[in-house]
Amino acid sequence: MTVPGIGRLLALTILAEIGEIDRFDSPHKLASYAGLVPSTSQSGSTTRHGRITRQGSTWLRWALVEASIHVTTKPGPLRNFFLRLSRRKGNKIARVATARKLSNYIYYMLKENKDYAAIAARVKSDLG
Repeated sequence: MTVPGIGRLLALTILAEIGEIDRFDSPHKLASYAGLVPSTSQSGSTTRHGRITRQGSTWLRWALVEASIHVTTKPGPLRNFFLRLSRRKGNKIARVATARKLSNYIYYMLKENKDYAAIAARVKSDLG
């Protein structure tokens, strides 16, 4: 509940759907479990990335997208990411991409037992 915009219901839904964080080896696997990764089709040396797979936990995907809507109303790195992407790709695509990035933040929050501010500060210091 330290993430701005995430209340008790969304936090409990996300935690219940993730379960034990140790079952995910990486943040990418958590995002894949939520169905927030792009689909990939390959033929020979050509690779095409498409829409999100939508496989996995529908409740987790819903909660993360809903949380991304609320997170982007508060100042911070996720809002900056959303605004930058929405100018180029549109609001819907930017919302789902922000939900995927939020799943990465949540992964590290649960794995390292830190709050949102500590993870956001680390991301900000890594960027520059």
